[in-house]
Amino acid sequence: MRIDIMTLFPEMCRAVFTESVVGRALAAGKLEINAVNIRDYTLDKHNRVDDTPYGGGMGMLLQAQPIYDCYRAIADSSPEKPHVIYLSPQGKVLTQQRARELSEMPHLVLLCGHYEGVDERVLEEIVDEELSIGDYVLTGGELPALVLTDCVARMIPGVLPNEEAYSNESHYGGLLEHPQYTKPYEWNGKTVPEVLVSGHHANVDKWKREESLKRTFLRRPDLLEHAKLDTGDLKYLETLRSLPQDLD
Repeated sequence: MRIDIMTLFPEMCRAVFTESVVGRALAAGKLEINAVNIRDYTLDKHNRVDDTPYGGGMGMLLQAQPIYDCYRAIADSSPEKPHVIYLSPQGKVLTQQRARELSEMPHLVLLCGHYEGVDERVLEEIVDEELSIGDYVLTGGELPALVLTDCVARMIPGVLPNEEAYSNESHYGGLLEHPQYTKPYEWNGKTVPEVLVSGHHANVDKWKREESLKRTFLRRPDLLEHAKLDTGDLKYLETLRSLPQDLD
């Protein structure tokens, strides 16, 4: 998979995606990520990429021309048309399900806005979808683009040791992840739940599922509406609903 990030701050992006799991995947050739400087494609002799908005208003807007030419250079180097995402607070909120779908695409281009936004005409010309990482505003699109890159990259085959490494994580199956513990067995007067050291795999799996359901029920009940639940899950949730709501 290839991901190109169109940005005014390529070094900021490279400092993040070359580290940790994604950095190791890059080094191993499991995926390709590029940070492409929009400013390299401006035709302005002063290297400007922004200007004042028509109709007045505060701030500056990124111009259409350097963004479009940057995109064309990326698209022309690709055997297929890339899927272009504009990181914007006006977009749909990124979900694990959407990240999973994006991870199956061969080529993503992420456009990072800056200043007060981007000329609408270039968005209409090249963008396939807009995504947000939350209902708040950031200075630019670089941080959201890096969040999206990490979220998508970790689901590409070979990036993590195996599928289970991410399939048990929060949100992957529509639920929050169960509590986790490591050594020592006792810390600060608190011990690990006995079931986890019992060696009884069926009981461990049952505990993990029920704890995941309970945590989701208490912290993010909205997720249960779309989660994949079986008869046993629904029965356990009914039990939770009948108890005082101070289970955590």
